Amino acid sequence: MKGVLVLAGTPIGDITDAPARLGTELVAADVIAAEDTRRLRRLTQGLGVQPAGRVVSYFEGNESARTPELVDALVGGARVLLVTDAGMPSVSDPGYRLVAAAVERGIRVTAVPGPSAVLTALALSGLPVDRFCFEGFLPRKAGERRSRLAEVAGERRTLVYFEAPHRLDDTLAAMAEVFGAERRAAVCRELTKTYEEVKRGPLKELAAWAAEGGVRGEITIVVEGAPEPGPADLTPGELAGLVAEREAAGEHRKEAIAAVAAAVGLPKREVFDAVVAAKRGAAAQG
Repeated sequence: MKGVLVLAGTPIGDITDAPARLGTELVAADVIAAEDTRRLRRLTQGLGVQPAGRVVSYFEGNESARTPELVDALVGGARVLLVTDAGMPSVSDPGYRLVAAAVERGIRVTAVPGPSAVLTALALSGLPVDRFCFEGFLPRKAGERRSRLAEVAGERRTLVYFEAPHRLDDTLAAMAEVFGAERRAAVCRELTKTYEEVKRGPLKELAAWAAEGGVRGEITIVVEGAPEPGPADLTPGELAGLVAEREAAGEHRKEAIAAVAAAVGLPKREVFDAVVAAKRGAAAQG
């Protein structure tokens, strides 16, 4: 019988947030793959458990080399527990390669849900949480960072980023430049820890605050999505595209045109003309 890979969510700060099942899995595992074995030791001591299985390191530097070894253990029937320093493995942490390799070999993968810096920051931000996207860490180089931000400047969902404290001021300044100085955001640091802080405001104000220095700890940035474009901002091609999206979702064209017109505040005739013009343009190119 093949084994099972267990992805274990670990506390992002307060150890008492650890799910009860985490202790059980730490004891039951045949192999524990830990991002930092020293942190694992502190975790098990804090939970009052003593792992019986073999402990191996599994971090960015050895992830590629160690994955085949762990897959072999899984194929041989082992219960492998993967833990990272904080939060859920594979979310900006080691784990993706192992999960992908296990899935490819038909090995069962399950999880012990735990605290999440992404969801915690979203909930505390005061920004819309009904739709969001996680962007992880931005590139360290200024040009690459700005290009990555430009790719999502028009994204209407709330954006979530991780960032290192020594790069926070540069990142917020770049966000203010690319997204707009008045775009709302929240900087969440040291979540669930003693010095937890959530700083909210326009990006320009947050950038000035960070530039003063002294911001420390684990940081998550939540940024408001781009505003919905007004009627004057939409080209005929974009109007036709909105109608096409609704048609693709199953709406009849008449209803789709009416819905788009109502959503953007334009007469139905103007939206209809945009659809006709788009079809004529497509036919001419064909």
